Amino acid sequence: MTTVEQPSSTAHNFLKTIIEEDLKSGKHSSVVTRFPPEPNGYLHIGHAKSICINFGLASEFGGRCHLRFDDTNPAKEEQEYIDSIKESVRWLGFDWGEHLYYASDTFEQLYQWAVCLITEEKAYVEDLNAEQIRAYRGTLTEPGVESPFRTRPVEENLDLFARMRNGEFPDGSHVLRARIDMASPNISLRDPVLYRILHTPHPHVGDAWKIYPMYDFAHGQADAIEGITHSICTLEFESHKPLYEWFLDNLPVPNRPRQYEFARLNLTYTVMSKRKLQELVQHGLVSGWDDPRLPTLEGLRRRGYTPASIRNFCEQIGVGRSDSWIDVSILEESVRADLNESAPRAMAVLRPIKLVIENYPAGQSEELQAAHHPQKPEMGSRTIHFSREIWIDADDFMETPSKGFHRLTVGGEVKLRFGYIVTCTGVIKDEQGAVVELRGEYDPASREGIHTADGRKVKGVIHWVSAAHSISAEVRLFDRLFSDPNPDRSGADYKQFLNHHSVETLTGCQLEAALTGADMETRYQFERMGYFRQDSKDSTPDTLVFNRVVTLRDVWAKK
Repeated sequence: MTTVEQPSSTAHNFLKTIIEEDLKSGKHSSVVTRFPPEPNGYLHIGHAKSICINFGLASEFGGRCHLRFDDTNPAKEEQEYIDSIKESVRWLGFDWGEHLYYASDTFEQLYQWAVCLITEEKAYVEDLNAEQIRAYRGTLTEPGVESPFRTRPVEENLDLFARMRNGEFPDGSHVLRARIDMASPNISLRDPVLYRILHTPHPHVGDAWKIYPMYDFAHGQADAIEGITHSICTLEFESHKPLYEWFLDNLPVPNRPRQYEFARLNLTYTVMSKRKLQELVQHGLVSGWDDPRLPTLEGLRRRGYTPASIRNFCEQIGVGRSDSWIDVSILEESVRADLNESAPRAMAVLRPIKLVIENYPAGQSEELQAAHHPQKPEMGSRTIHFSREIWIDADDFMETPSKGFHRLTVGGEVKLRFGYIVTCTGVIKDEQGAVVELRGEYDPASREGIHTADGRKVKGVIHWVSAAHSISAEVRLFDRLFSDPNPDRSGADYKQFLNHHSVETLTGCQLEAALTGADMETRYQFERMGYFRQDSKDSTPDTLVFNRVVTLRDVWAKK
């Protein structure tokens, strides 16, 4: 069973307390953090939490945060990912200034430190293949078995390692291992691999190297080289800490960073595994890494989430050491709250049906003024047009109304937002008996209020657009990608929980003319419909496509 936590009004961050005490005691005079992604994929909302923590703490305590690419595996890394990561960090509102680093820039130093370990008989060249190394390593209940190559002479190890660097051996024929303790209860200390042979070009250093350090060997040493004071990572790296500390104890590093672990972000109704996100993309289950239903920052940005909403979300959920699940509704409420304050309003009819106002002169129209934001007069207003033929939403008409239905019915009346009171006088049906058009009349004296000329109050208010002045658009309504709150549960195939109705595409939607040439970055509240933004990939001046960022209210609360 998944336990979902709701964040408290005052989010806790235990890392702040640690840094405050370190500065107060004089252990550190300044704070240096880093965000160290591997450039082998696109960032997601979990990475956003790490970005906000590292850059946020550095900013709060007057320090600096580095952006460092831990680029130790060229077989999976690409310049495309490097560029995307930089853009995503900047989009979130953070800047590393001059402090951009690559682990690959330290490869020569790491190589020399590996030579140092060999010379001191703390590392050796291994001839066993990967499968044999795994078998020799043992299990959680059984100790490992020492390799027959563990006692190789120093001179032979140095020679083999140099020849590995020179590219004399094929991939997989040798690795360099640390000589630590094959009986250690911590499996990561059972002679871990430090270097492997890869005849693969590197996106940053090209063909300069034929051997590459493992992530565990490069990560901590890069922190030491950069002078990181607080090395912050997620809890899955806690078991690696003894290995990082062994390296620091046995190498002449210039600084000794301290590692602190926090709980990673687990979000309901989604998957956060990079491997599983990649499967969704590669199997065509989503349209790409920027699919608006994905938790990737590329997807959230394309959907219309704002950087402020993501930063606020990360601040709200806090930083702790206990694994927990955060309900995705908290993320949705964060963007909803942000857009409620900042988004200009507009009217859009997503499922249009025409209403012909028979007592309004044909060929005539008039201009009405509508506020961009009802609580913010400083945002100004825009002009909308009223004419004989208007579009209303089909959901706002019911020929045989149910109890409590306060919108348009035959013989009933509603107030048009910013306009007049209209009465439905009849319907036109097709051969199958479906209503395809409405007829009605308007009250010329009702423009300024919700009362008719004889003083009756009209309960229903609906949105609309002038048929002669509207623009057509495609609108995509997104739902959650998975139907289960924990699709990633142990032992289950997460793909069986895919929500096959997670996107509804509406064509022929009618929008008010003020949205012609709308700025791509502007998010709008389509009145009564939700918050929307133009799709950054598919929308063009000739073909407008809008994505629903989030509904006006949490529609999943009742579900």
